[in-house]
Amino acid sequence: MIGIHQSKYYSWTDRHGKPNHHNSNLPKTNWLLQDEKQFLLTYAKEHPGQGYRRITYMMMDDNIVAVSPSTTYRLLKGYGLLDQWNNVKTNSKGTGFVQPQKPHEHWHTDIKYVNFHGCFLFLISVIDGYSRYIVHHELRMHMQEYDVEITIQRALEKYPEAKPRIISDNGSQFLSRDFAEFLKLTGLNHIRTSVNYPQSNGKIERFQRTISEECLTKVSMIDLEDARRQISKYIIFYNTKRLHSSLFYLTPEDFLLGRINDKLSVREEKLRRARKARAIKRFAS
Repeated sequence: MIGIHQSKYYSWTDRHGKPNHHNSNLPKTNWLLQDEKQFLLTYAKEHPGQGYRRITYMMMDDNIVAVSPSTTYRLLKGYGLLDQWNNVKTNSKGTGFVQPQKPHEHWHTDIKYVNFHGCFLFLISVIDGYSRYIVHHELRMHMQEYDVEITIQRALEKYPEAKPRIISDNGSQFLSRDFAEFLKLTGLNHIRTSVNYPQSNGKIERFQRTISEECLTKVSMIDLEDARRQISKYIIFYNTKRLHSSLFYLTPEDFLLGRINDKLSVREEKLRRARKARAIKRFAS
C-alpha cells in the first residue's frame, strides 16, 4: 500500500524507537574533548579583542590547549565569539619594497602625539623592520630634530654594531639640515617615504595604532613620570609577550634573538602530543 518492499518495512519496524546511527558523524580521534572546548572558550572570553589565530598560539604557549587555528575559528564562530572587527585591508601600492632579511638592517622612526592633560606629549619610537622590536623610545615634551636625534642616538648606544638604514616620513624634523648632519656623523643612510603615503612607513604606523588601542586610550597618566612608566611597561610587553600576526604569532624578541625555529618546533610538538592524547582518551572511552 505504501510502495516499499516487504523487507524494508520489517527493517523499519525492527528499528522503531531506536536512535539512528548508520548515517551519524562518528567522532574522530583528533576531535576536541569537552574539557578542551571549555578551556578554549574560557580563554577566549578572558582575552577579548584578540583574533582567533593569536588566541590559538597564546593558548599553546601557555599550555592551555594545543589546537590548529582552523579549530579555534570553528569553535569560536559556533559560539559567536569571533572578533568581527579584526579586519585588515591591504593595498597593492609599494609592494616592490625589499624586506630586511636580518635584524638591524632597517630602523623605522616616527612621532606620535599623546594626549596628556589637555595638551600633547610626543612619543618618538624606533622599530626594527625585521623583528618589529621597539629598539628605543622616548616620551618627549617637544618634537624638534634634537629630540629625534636623542632617540636614535640612544638606540645606537644599545646596539653599537648596528648600521641600519633609517626610514622615516617627510616630517620637518627629518628634512632639517641638522638631522641630515647628525646622520652623516653617525654613518647612517636615510630613506624618506613617498609623499602623502604614510603607509609606506607602515610597520611603525601599525605599532602606533596598536599602542594607542591597547595602552594610551586605556590608562590614566598622573604625571609625566607616570606616563613614561606606563608606556615603557607596555613596550616591554609588546617586545617580549605580545604575539605578532606578521611574525608567525611569535614575539618581536623571538625574531630579534633568532628563536624562531625553536619556538615553532615546540608548538608542533605540543600539537602532536595533544592529538595523541585525544586519540588515547577516545579509545579508552
